[in-house]
Amino acid sequence: MTRGRPIAFSPDEAASAAMQVFWARGYDSASTRDLLEAMNISRSSLYQAFGNKEQLFLEALRRYRGSLIGRLRRRLAGSPSAMHFLQELFGQTALEAGSERAALGCLIFNSACELGQRDDNAGTEARRSVQAITALFHEAVMRAQAEGDIATDRDSQALATYLTLGMAGLRTLLKSGTDPTQAGAAAKLLLDTLR
Repeated sequence: MTRGRPIAFSPDEAASAAMQVFWARGYDSASTRDLLEAMNISRSSLYQAFGNKEQLFLEALRRYRGSLIGRLRRRLAGSPSAMHFLQELFGQTALEAGSERAALGCLIFNSACELGQRDDNAGTEARRSVQAITALFHEAVMRAQAEGDIATDRDSQALATYLTLGMAGLRTLLKSGTDPTQAGAAAKLLLDTLR
C-alpha cells in the first residue's frame, strides 16, 4: 500500500490559522477557500492532514478549548482565592470592551450559538466546550465554598452554570459594543450575587 506524499507544512501552524478563520467568521461562513488561503496550503494537503472542513473545525475548537481551559486552570491554581480569580477574570474581560478581541468574542460561545442545536460532530464539540467552561467554574465555586467566600448550602453546580451564563452574556455584550463601565458594573453585580 502506498502512502501519500509527506506533509510539507506545519499542521500545528495550519490548524492555528484555521482557528482564526473559524473564530472570525464562524463555521458555516468560513469557506474552504478562506481556510486554504489562511493556512497557505492546497486542498489536497488539507484533506491529507485533517480530512475535511468539519474535522479541521473540530481540531481548531479542541485546540482553542485546551489552551483556554489550561490557561484558566493555571490562573485559578495560582490565585490567592477562588473569588479573587473570578473577580479578576470577569473584571479583565469587561475591560476588553471596545477592543478587536471583544468584537471577536469567544470561539467556544460563538460556536455554541451557531452549532449547539445541531446533532452532528460540530454541535457535540461545541456543547462539550461549554461543559468544559462550566466544569472549570465548578472547580472555582467549590474552592470558594471551601474558603468561606460562598455559602456551602448553595448548589455549586447551579452556580457554575450561572457563571457560564454570565460569561456568555458578558461576551455577547462586548460583541455588541457595550462600554467598559457598563460591562464592569454588570460583571460586579453578577459576582456579588454569589455571596
